[in-house]
Amino acid sequence: MKKIYLFLLLFAISGFAQNANPFAIEAAVLRGNILPHTEDMYHLVNGHPKGFMVSLVNRTDGSKEWHRAYNYPDYGGYFLYQDFKSEALGQNYAVGALYNFYFWKRRLQLKLSQGIAYTTNPYDKVENSRNKAFGSKFMGNTNIGLAYDHQNLFKNIGFQAGLLFTHYSNGRVKSPNSGINTYVLNLGVSYNFADDLKREVDTTTVQKSYKEPIHYNFVLRTGINENPIIRSGQFPFYHIGFYADKRLNRKSALQLGAELFLTNSIQEYIKYYSVAYPEDNIDANTDYKRIGIFIGHELLINRISLEAQIGYYAYQPFKKDIPIYDRVGIKYYFTKKIFGGFTIKTHLFLAEALEFGIGYRL
Repeated sequence: MKKIYLFLLLFAISGFAQNANPFAIEAAVLRGNILPHTEDMYHLVNGHPKGFMVSLVNRTDGSKEWHRAYNYPDYGGYFLYQDFKSEALGQNYAVGALYNFYFWKRRLQLKLSQGIAYTTNPYDKVENSRNKAFGSKFMGNTNIGLAYDHQNLFKNIGFQAGLLFTHYSNGRVKSPNSGINTYVLNLGVSYNFADDLKREVDTTTVQKSYKEPIHYNFVLRTGINENPIIRSGQFPFYHIGFYADKRLNRKSALQLGAELFLTNSIQEYIKYYSVAYPEDNIDANTDYKRIGIFIGHELLINRISLEAQIGYYAYQPFKKDIPIYDRVGIKYYFTKKIFGGFTIKTHLFLAEALEFGIGYRL
């Protein structure tokens, strides 16, 4: 049945894309292993996850500056199916957006993709209490892949083989939320709808310096989350940041800043912890606020950029989490000064929040 679904999907996408020469379709089968990152994950690992991934991509032609700056990448959308071979985990379906970047004479492909996933078998206190990985039916999905890619192995048909890392987490919007990480081998084919895609090479472009003076940024990130106690309730959070950024060149900018975390679910967690674990001598009135300092890197593509940060809690009265946190996500510049973003904040592999942000760059 799954093969029939895949065939129908390929047929539908093929029909849509036949009149658009820059488009190509990629289809790969996947098989690999789960990476258990907490002790309560090992009982869920019963077999080797398998699945497939189908992508519809636009092969950039150099008509825009960022095409040439990034060696003519692809961008588009994907559909991902994974069966975890575990009754408790079930199957996941995901859709989202992707970029393919190329190196080594376009034979090495780096795939970065982000989307939304649906699981068939989330945690349920009565029916599925073993699944501490997925606390909700919907969650975020992030994938990173590295593959050998030959796009014209036989006329318009290409071949690819490599590794794909997949991650599913709801960002602790709802507990439990251990999340699942897998690494899988992928073996696939591609079909280019253009017989001879011409890429523009602009030899008249004047070299431009992208270096800028230091800029200052204010950003508010918000959303809802739940503390690690299952069904303890969802509460809003407000993460307020200020940082300086320094653009180094066409692609990179460095960041240094500080932020205040007002995470209301932690306030409730402190009250619970003070009662449930009196031997730890936690005062119910312990300050829930945290202050972090961080460094970051921004990969500038066009209006879209990819952001990664790592930070340390300089002020953390309630020390249940480790003092180091990290954040990855995507940013979109509406204007040169106003931007929005979607990020996930974690403590190593354990997600704390899915953040929706709005910011201003001075």
